[in-house]
Amino acid sequence: MKLPLKSWCWVFPFMLLTIGAYGQQVDTYNYQRELNGITEQWHKIVLPDPVFGKVANDLSDIRIIGVSANNDTIEAPYILQVDEEKVVSNTIPFNRLNTARNQHGFYFTFEVPTAEAINQIQLAFKQQNFDWRLQLEGSQDQSEWFTVVNDYRILSIKNGSTDYQFTTIKIPRSKYRYLRVLIASREAPVLTSASITMRELVEGAYRTYAVQATKAIENKQSKQTEIELTLPMPVSLSRLNIEVLDTFDYYRPVTIQYCTDSIKTEKGWRYNYHTISSGTLNSLEENTFRFSRNTIAKKLKILIHNQDNQALNIGTITPKGYVHQMIARFNAPATYHLVYGNKYARKPQYDIARFPDKIPTTATPLTLGQEEAFDKAEEVKAAPLFENKLFLWAIMILVIVLLGGFTLKMMSGK
Repeated sequence: MKLPLKSWCWVFPFMLLTIGAYGQQVDTYNYQRELNGITEQWHKIVLPDPVFGKVANDLSDIRIIGVSANNDTIEAPYILQVDEEKVVSNTIPFNRLNTARNQHGFYFTFEVPTAEAINQIQLAFKQQNFDWRLQLEGSQDQSEWFTVVNDYRILSIKNGSTDYQFTTIKIPRSKYRYLRVLIASREAPVLTSASITMRELVEGAYRTYAVQATKAIENKQSKQTEIELTLPMPVSLSRLNIEVLDTFDYYRPVTIQYCTDSIKTEKGWRYNYHTISSGTLNSLEENTFRFSRNTIAKKLKILIHNQDNQALNIGTITPKGYVHQMIARFNAPATYHLVYGNKYARKPQYDIARFPDKIPTTATPLTLGQEEAFDKAEEVKAAPLFENKLFLWAIMILVIVLLGGFTLKMMSGK
């Protein structure tokens, strides 16, 4: 079957595109670690820290690849688990009995009809700016009162630069039929709502990371303290604890950023930062800032907004990150490797993610071998089209075919 001349004009461009696509390398990985100790169907793999600096931020380019004795390639499915902290909060029903005042201040009395223990009382007031001291008492019969906490500070500040509120009374685990809050204030507190809870925190599994280098700068023009932290390697971070050595009361807006990329200029390296958390550094609470998502970072920047106050004396800064583990299913015997580092990979979709009740809660951990980098052919820079031999050969063939086609057409016409 002979193709018309017009058809050949379409075939050759298609051949050129096919040849170019064939040369592309897709679905390749940069690193691998052998998995040792596979004896069961389900196993656990704890990701080591050096992996995080070589994978995508969402960890989508991690696979478990095996090669069987028949050289068949097998991909083992897995689910990624992050051992995060869990907060269990149980709201306790109560009745608000009365509000009273005397020379000591204003009283708010609550009745807790259940026998459940509590450890927090959340208060909300109509006032937006206040600084009050309170006392919390408990009783079983309203005849004899016992002090639960004394000289407890609650605070609310709202202005153009600050919006901070601390009105939660944290107490030891207690069981009282009646609770009474005394607020020492000249101004009548307008209590709009209250909540009594039992809040329990189940800590997750963390890794604590040492800071390799710290650089602090007092920027008087912007009235900020800028602290740059450098870690030994990129790791997955989820929280940051800032120790303040000063003993006086303070509350300062704070912003936490991480370095997303860097550019080398004539004046040195320039780093670009992205905000991952913000809040208030204060003397009333533990200064632990949690990130909304895990962040893979090596460099952090902390901006403390001092306004017109003297700079704080900062002590130890402790970054922490959740432990990441994979629960994998091995259905066939093979030599398996953990492979990672692939900018083309997408997040895998495995059936086991749809059946979480079938995944065991405990699994035997595997040991990982040393990291091995795949040998990569050196990338060849694209040459101009007229320096590309393949392109020149294609042009020559196309010209020959066109000349031959015209010649045959002329001969057939004669």
